[in-house]
Amino acid sequence: MKKQSGFKTYRDEIYTAAHNDRLRLALSRAVKSFRGNVKNALAKFPHTVELAEEVQKIKEKAIPNMEKLTRQAITAIEANQGKGYIARTPEEALKIISDLVGTKKLIVKGKSMTGEEIGLREHLEKIGNEVYETDLGEFIIQNLGDRPMHILSPSIHVPREDVARLFSKIMGQEIAPDAQIEELVGVAREYLRDKFFRADIGISGANVVAADTGTLFIIENEGNIRLSTSAPPVHITLVGMEKLVPTLSDAFKVSEVTWRYANYTVPSYVSLISGPSKTGDIEKVTTYGAHGPKEFHVIFLDGGRTQLAKYPHLKQALYCLRCGGCLYECPVFAVTAGHFGDKYFTGIGAVWAAIVNKDKEKAASLAYTCLTCGRCRQRCPMKIDVPEMVIELRKMLAEGE
Repeated sequence: MKKQSGFKTYRDEIYTAAHNDRLRLALSRAVKSFRGNVKNALAKFPHTVELAEEVQKIKEKAIPNMEKLTRQAITAIEANQGKGYIARTPEEALKIISDLVGTKKLIVKGKSMTGEEIGLREHLEKIGNEVYETDLGEFIIQNLGDRPMHILSPSIHVPREDVARLFSKIMGQEIAPDAQIEELVGVAREYLRDKFFRADIGISGANVVAADTGTLFIIENEGNIRLSTSAPPVHITLVGMEKLVPTLSDAFKVSEVTWRYANYTVPSYVSLISGPSKTGDIEKVTTYGAHGPKEFHVIFLDGGRTQLAKYPHLKQALYCLRCGGCLYECPVFAVTAGHFGDKYFTGIGAVWAAIVNKDKEKAASLAYTCLTCGRCRQRCPMKIDVPEMVIELRKMLAEGE
């Protein structure tokens, strides 16, 4: 039998998704909630719009200097007894992390788009480790054997009734299909609770990194990342080089804009991590490895980012804060979720597929699915011009670049 082309597979997948009633139900619920939450957050903190303009300028200056900022951050991290690494390719990142982790380890992992980009969990499982996604959405996806359908809400396409059936199977207890969401969250909490404290290693991403201090900013609401990064004896972070900004002050600004446009007035947790745990309480002698991790490792992934930064129009993709707002405005995403994407979604995902993942067939599929309507640009705090990038990418693909 002749193997089906990647484009035909994608076409069939997106058509099927567009006619999936359960998917449409889940998305309609999520879109309504998200838009209302963002509206309320910006109304309560109107200065965020002007702050976003300032952050845009910070990102515009930082992206051309990613290499310099990365080395500055590594110097700061190592001055605080952590370890920093540059991985030029996904393979290098996986090798560094594999060497740190080894095998037969229990690992708790926070949600990370960069980890998803390089297939980190799957790789660690393949070499003999037990890995638990601790973000509720990622936990659902992991146990469904599915892939994320949104950068912030990976299980956005899974209705609560399906979650109840899944948890009944995982937990070995009957959960009613009409169970309240609070009950479903409680069941997951109970199941994952002891994993945090038995884990050998905790893995996370980061929303932004201050180069001058080497500080990671991690925004969350569930508390799972705070547990994953503080309870195990080893904390490993994988972060894209585009997340670096020059100063601690810059990083605070990026964080505030990110969570407001991600539909929160203020998140439950913002963790600032600069090194392993330490204490100076005995004779003022600084000793590392107190109650938190004894080891702190940060891997900065290039993976095509420095190459992408060289394109006059396409480099805008590196300004993305991962707030997810554009996805809820995209007409195609509204009926297909993450089927309109790969590791990254919608029109901006086409740029990542072409330059970072070097998958031109996937890039073309996404670029020609995009309607170039510009609704994403209107919502984007960085005013990333996705239609401009998509049109430029189509031209490049047509010319064989």
